[in-house]
Amino acid sequence: MLRNATKGVVRKGVTELAQYPKPGDKLHGFTLLRSKHVPELELTALHLQHDKTGADYLHVAREDKNNVFSIGFKTNPPDDTGVPHILEHTTLCGSENDRYPIRDPFFKMLPRTLSNFMNAFTASDHTFYPFATTNEQDFKNLMGVYLDATLHPLLKQSDFTQEGWRIGPENPKVALAGESAKPEDSKLVFKGVVYNEMKGQMSDAGYLYYIRFQDHIFPAINNSGGDPQKMTDLTYEQLKKFHAEHYHPSNAKVFTYGDMPLADHLVEVNAQLSAFEKIEGDFEIRRPVDLSGGPQNVTVAGPIDPLVPLDMQYKTSTSWLMGDTTNILENFSVGLLSNLLMDGYGSPLYRNLIEAGLGTEWSPNSGFDGSGRVGIFSIGLTGVKEADVPKVKETIHKTFQEAYENGFDQSKIEGYLHQLELGLKHKTAKFGMSLMQRIKPGWFEGVDPFEALAWNDTINAFQAELAKGGYLEGLLKKYLLNDDTLTFTMTPSATYADELVSEEATRLATKIEEVTKKLGGEAEARAQLEKRELELLEEQGKSNTQDLSCLPTVYVKDIPRQKDGATLRDSKVDKVNVQWREAPTNGLTYFRAVNTFENLPDELRELIPLFTDSIMRLGTPDMSMEQLEDLMKLKTGGVSAGYYSTPSPFDFKSSTEGMSFSGTALDRNVPDMFNILRMLVLETDFDSIETQSRIRQLLQGSADGAVNSIASSGHVFARTAAEANITDYGRLREQVGGLSQVKLVTSLASRPESEGLADVVEKLKAIQKFALSSSSTFRTAITCGSESVSENEAYLQKFLSTLPSSTPSSPKVPAPNLSRNSKTFFPLPYQVYYGALALPTVSYTSSAGAPLQILSQLLTHKHLHHEIREKGGAYGGGAYSKGINGIFGFYSYRDPNPQNTMSIMRNAGQWAVEKQWTPRDLEEAKLSVFQSVDAPESVSSEGMTRFLSGVTDEMLQTRREQLLDVTTEQVREVAQKYVVDALEKGEGKMVFLGEKKPWVDANWEVKELGMATAPAEPEILDEEDVKDAALGS
Repeated sequence: MLRNATKGVVRKGVTELAQYPKPGDKLHGFTLLRSKHVPELELTALHLQHDKTGADYLHVAREDKNNVFSIGFKTNPPDDTGVPHILEHTTLCGSENDRYPIRDPFFKMLPRTLSNFMNAFTASDHTFYPFATTNEQDFKNLMGVYLDATLHPLLKQSDFTQEGWRIGPENPKVALAGESAKPEDSKLVFKGVVYNEMKGQMSDAGYLYYIRFQDHIFPAINNSGGDPQKMTDLTYEQLKKFHAEHYHPSNAKVFTYGDMPLADHLVEVNAQLSAFEKIEGDFEIRRPVDLSGGPQNVTVAGPIDPLVPLDMQYKTSTSWLMGDTTNILENFSVGLLSNLLMDGYGSPLYRNLIEAGLGTEWSPNSGFDGSGRVGIFSIGLTGVKEADVPKVKETIHKTFQEAYENGFDQSKIEGYLHQLELGLKHKTAKFGMSLMQRIKPGWFEGVDPFEALAWNDTINAFQAELAKGGYLEGLLKKYLLNDDTLTFTMTPSATYADELVSEEATRLATKIEEVTKKLGGEAEARAQLEKRELELLEEQGKSNTQDLSCLPTVYVKDIPRQKDGATLRDSKVDKVNVQWREAPTNGLTYFRAVNTFENLPDELRELIPLFTDSIMRLGTPDMSMEQLEDLMKLKTGGVSAGYYSTPSPFDFKSSTEGMSFSGTALDRNVPDMFNILRMLVLETDFDSIETQSRIRQLLQGSADGAVNSIASSGHVFARTAAEANITDYGRLREQVGGLSQVKLVTSLASRPESEGLADVVEKLKAIQKFALSSSSTFRTAITCGSESVSENEAYLQKFLSTLPSSTPSSPKVPAPNLSRNSKTFFPLPYQVYYGALALPTVSYTSSAGAPLQILSQLLTHKHLHHEIREKGGAYGGGAYSKGINGIFGFYSYRDPNPQNTMSIMRNAGQWAVEKQWTPRDLEEAKLSVFQSVDAPESVSSEGMTRFLSGVTDEMLQTRREQLLDVTTEQVREVAQKYVVDALEKGEGKMVFLGEKKPWVDANWEVKELGMATAPAEPEILDEEDVKDAALGS
C-alpha cells in the first residue's frame, strides 16, 4: 500500500519518545538498549540489539518521508587482494535462497523501484549497502532484497571471475568467433570489473598518493579496494571464506531512518537474522603506525602528470597522530582547529605554503581525518619543486609555532560556529543519507553514535572549554608542536607507467604458464581459457532472458498522475523580475540571481570560471580576502558566482548565457549577504601588485591534478565534448567546463613568469564591468518564510540601487560553425577509456521527448549494462536522454574494450527497433525515470527549474503525463528516427579519451591537450601485453 493511502490516519509524531518501548523492553526479537531525543536535529535515536545474534541496530526517527536503510559489516582486509571490494560486487550477483533465484538481483531491482538512492560501498575496514526511498512498499521490497543478497549470496565462481579477475581474450566475442578472430582481439589479458576499476583508480595520481600514504600511516589496514598487482592472487575459496566469517549478523550494523514505523522494520530484519546463530564478530579496531619514536620519512615513486610543468611534480605531506576519536569534544575541537589553520586563502598554512609558492594545491590527504579510532592530521602539497620538498615540513612546523604563540581570533571561531548553526537550520532532502554517512565510520570504530548525534552538548562543552582560555592553543601544543611525524613524499618517475605495464605483463605470463603446466601445453591452456570465457558469456546471456517475477516491485499505477508544484509568486522590484517561494525555512533566506549576456566573445566566456575564482581570492582595495572570508563565515552560509547557460525549452538549438549568483543567510543577515556579494563582484581589486601572482596560483592549483579529475569522471568530459559539436549550448558548456577549459587553464598555468598575465587580467576586468547590473537582463529568485518577505523586498531594492544600471553593449559575434568531424579522440595517459556518442533530438516541449527518455532507460537496463559492463568489462555504460538539451547519447566509463563498445553504441538503436518490448519492460523503464522525477527536493531547490531553465510546472506536468503514457510503438519510432536514421545521416558525434593506439586512425580527429610531456606511443607487446578494463561499485 502506498504511503499516500495512509493519509488521514492519526498517529503520534514519530520523534515522541513516549510512544517507544523503554530501555530493556523486547520488541520483535530485539532489545531496546537506550533511546535519546535530539531536539536540535528534530530526531529521536533508538539503539537496539538483536537477541539471537547480537546484531547492532540504530534507528533514527524523524518526520522525513525520505527513509533510509543500510546494513554494514566490519571487513578488516586480510591482504591487498581487494577481497572486501570483490565480495561487495559478487554479493549482489545472486541469492542462494529460493526467494530470489535469479542472476544479479541488485541490478535487476534498479528498474523495479522508486528509490532515489541505491548503492554499495567498500570503505577501508567496513562494507555497507544503503538505499533511500519515500515509498513504504518500496522500502520493504528493497530491505528484503538487500538483506537476502548480503546474508545469503550465491557467490558463484562465474560471478567471481566476472567481477573479480580472470584471464581471457581481450575481446570477449573472440570466444564466439573461434579461428576467424583477429590476433589483436584474441590476445590474452587480465579481465574483471573490479580489476579494471582499480587499474583505473591507479591511473589517478591523487588516489595513488592517498592509498600509498594509507599503506604507511595505517600498515595494519590493507588496501580494501584492492591493488591490481595483488588482486590476481585472490582465489574463489578465499572469497567464500571471507564472506562466511564477516557477512554475519553478529558482525553487522543495521541503520534505519525516517518516518516509517520501526516495528515494521524490526519484523523483517528479525525474520532474516534469526536464521543465524551468534558467532564472534571481527570487531578488531586497528590503529595507525606508532610515531612516538620520532620522525619517519617515506619516499615512493609515482607517475608524471603531463599537464603540470616537469619541475613541479613532487607531492609531500607531514602527518601527526591526534587523540582517540571516542572523545567527541576533542575530535570536534581538533576538526575546528584544522579549519582555522588551513581553510581559506587567509589561513596561516595557505599563506605560508601555497601563497608563498612552495606548492600549487593541498595534497589529497591534507586535513583532519577523524574517521578512524585515532585521528590523523596531515598537511601537504602537490606541485612541489624537488628543492622545496624539505622546506614544506619546516614551514608547517614554523606555522604551528606562530599560531600557538599568536593564538586564534575569537571572530574566526565564531564564524565556524555560525556555519554549524546554518547547517543545522538548512533543510536538505537527503538528511538521512548524510546522517548515516557521518555516523557510520565512527560507529564501526567504537565511537558512540548517540554522542555523535548530540550537537548541542558538544557545542556547549566546546564553548565552556574555550571560555577558560588557551583551549585550542593547548590542543595544538599537545598534538602538533612535536616531530613525532610521518613525512610521505611521492617523486615523479618517467618510467613509472612502463614499469606497471611490464609488471603486469610478467605477472600475466606467470599465470598463463601455471595454466599451461597444469593442462600440459599452450594450446590446451588457451582452449581452456577461451572455453571459460564462452561459458561466462553464456551465463551472462541468461541474464537478459530470465524470469524476474520472483523479484518484488512497485508499479507505475502507484505513481500519482498529477504532481503539484511549489507555489510561486512573481513581482518586480524596479526593473528586475523577482520569483518568490514562501515556505518554512527555519529563519533562512536563499537568494539566486541570473544576469544574461548577449554577444559574449569566446575569449571572455572561457575566462568566466577564472573570474569567479579570482573574486574569491583577490580581495578589494578596502578589505583583504581574509577579512572577506571571515565576514562571509560570520554573516552568511556562503555566497557564490558562476557561469550560467540554458537551452530554450522551445528550441534546443538556441540558448541563453550569463552569470549566476547565489547566497544564503539568516534573515537578519540578508543585508550583509547582499553587501558581500556586491563587494566581491564589483570591487575585487584586479590592479593590486599581487594580482598576477595570485591568479597564477589559482591557475596552477586548477591545472595540478586536472588529469586526475578527468580520470574520475572521464565519461562526463567525453559527453560534453561530443555534445559541443551538436548544439550551441553544448559548445558554450564545453568552453567553460570541458576539455578545452582544461587546455586553457593548463596552458596559462605553464606560461613563463616573464610573460606575465597582464592580458588575462585585462579580460577579467572587462568581465567585471558587465557581470552584475540592475538592468532588465537581471532577474532574481528568493526563497524565505512568509514573515520575511517584506523585509527581504526592501533589502533587495536597496541592493539593486547599488548596482550599475546598464551593461556595456558588445558587437554581435557570428555563430561559429560546429565541428563536422564525427569522431574525435583525446590522448590521455590512462589504462582504460572513456567514451560517448551523442545525437541531436528534439526540444523539451516536443512530445517525442518522453519516449526518448524511456528509450534511454530501456537500452541501459536491458542491453548496454549487459553488453558494456558484464561482457565488456567496463565499470559502467549506458544511454542517456537530456530533455531540455535536445540530446540522446551513449557513454562508457573505465572501458577496456573501446572498439567493441563503439560497435555496441552504433547498433543499439537498431536493436531497440527490432526488440519486442513487453509491458513489463516499459513498466520498469517508467519506474526508472520517475526515481529522479519524483526524488525529494529540499525547500531551497523548489522553483529553481522554472527560474533557471524556463520549464514551467505546466510543462513538467505535460511531460509527466507523456512519460506515464509512453507506448512500445513510440519507443520504436524514436529509436528509428533519432538514433538509427540520425546515425545514417552522419549526425552522431563520437568522442573517446585514453591511450592512443593504432585503431585511432586517420578517420579520427586527434586533439592534444598540450601536455608538458607527450605520452610515449604504447609499446606493442605480444601475448603477455596487458590491457585494461574498468570499473567498480
